[in-house]
Amino acid sequence: MKELIIFDLDGTLNESKAPLEKQMAGLLCELLAKTKVAVISGASFAQLKKQFLDNLSCTNDELSQLFLMPTSGSSLYKYEKTNWVQIYTEMLSEKDSAKIQKALESAIVSASIESAENVFGELIENRGSQITYSALGQEAPIELKKKWDPNHSKRDRIVSALLPLIPEFEAHIGGTTSIDVTKKGVDKAYGVEKIKKYLNIQKERILFMGDAIFPGGNDYSVKKVGIETFQVSGPEEVKGIIRKLLKVI
Repeated sequence: MKELIIFDLDGTLNESKAPLEKQMAGLLCELLAKTKVAVISGASFAQLKKQFLDNLSCTNDELSQLFLMPTSGSSLYKYEKTNWVQIYTEMLSEKDSAKIQKALESAIVSASIESAENVFGELIENRGSQITYSALGQEAPIELKKKWDPNHSKRDRIVSALLPLIPEFEAHIGGTTSIDVTKKGVDKAYGVEKIKKYLNIQKERILFMGDAIFPGGNDYSVKKVGIETFQVSGPEEVKGIIRKLLKVI
């Protein structure tokens, strides 16, 4: 059995921006009673709390086995007693944040991306260690998000226009409508390397599950770490995998 199991969030443990399902939450608590678990996502810590933690009813002992890596792994949190403690973060300066936002606005125009008729929440959000563009807004319904850019072509155009403007930063296609911008070298592989070193776990003892472990997918960078990866089709498949893991632990 692996010593650490890392999950992507949206499209893996739940649908994009949807609350964690009760059945999935129960399975994760059972898994946490047996081994360490980490969740890595482009979401902010606040969004992870709302979407994931607030729907997870685990004991304190189980939560002590859980690690959160929001904003594409640019931060790491662990649970101590009754609080979530930040282990590290790669914060963007105000100057860098402003530069990224201006570049995003310019790249969207250059890529000829039409403005959405209906916008649900912020289009460009400063998450401290990451700037995130969500084409339909942060709170857009999942059925609309899935239709907007299913083959990544629109976001590929934006990223192609964006990177020459900010070559000192990373831009990753994430979720269903988003683009995440971080410091150079900071991606999910970076986050996995950091937690691997923090917990002093050999790469052979780590498993990663995500729905986008393919070239251009926002989980693909994890393959650079050399850990075992497993591409999943969504939450239902993940539930089945966790059940199998629990039987062999």
